[in-house]
Amino acid sequence: MEITFITSNAGKVREAANYLEPLGVRVVQRHVPYPEIQADTLEEVARYGVEWLSRRIDGNFFIEDSGLFINALSGFPGVYSAYVYRTVGLKGVLKLMEDSDDRRASFRSVIAYWDGEPHVFKGEVRGEITRELRGSGGFGFDPIFKPEGFSKTFAEMSVEEKNRVSHRGAALRLFCRWLKENLK
Repeated sequence: MEITFITSNAGKVREAANYLEPLGVRVVQRHVPYPEIQADTLEEVARYGVEWLSRRIDGNFFIEDSGLFINALSGFPGVYSAYVYRTVGLKGVLKLMEDSDDRRASFRSVIAYWDGEPHVFKGEVRGEITRELRGSGGFGFDPIFKPEGFSKTFAEMSVEEKNRVSHRGAALRLFCRWLKENLK
């Protein structure tokens, strides 16, 4: 079986393939820009995106949206994480946090799969925002996010180590469980 992953991020595709290929599912990357609505939750953004794409793409496919939710900033940047990363950057986020002792944060991921109707799978990992950039691996906010129970940021972890504990990994595990139960 083949499922298309609509994304421009090859790293996300490799991560998804690690989970799906053992099920006999080949992941094919395709970049199709789609509107990301302003909404309060990642679920709303992903559901809108997959429904919009369903009118333009044949076959089964999925998208993934993720965000960094910082407690001291009332969940910001949340659904605006990609925009904040592009405009303010990591140093900007650290600047916003410089006077805060509350470093708690969570990374959340939502996978929306289309097979004639939307199916949504959510993953989350809790952790904290570091006080400085740490590590050179990963992408996005990885150099400033340290998951609970670890001394390293995502950017300091190997790809395998990060994938085992990441928010996207959690969502992918739920997606895989659903696929096993529903694809006969």
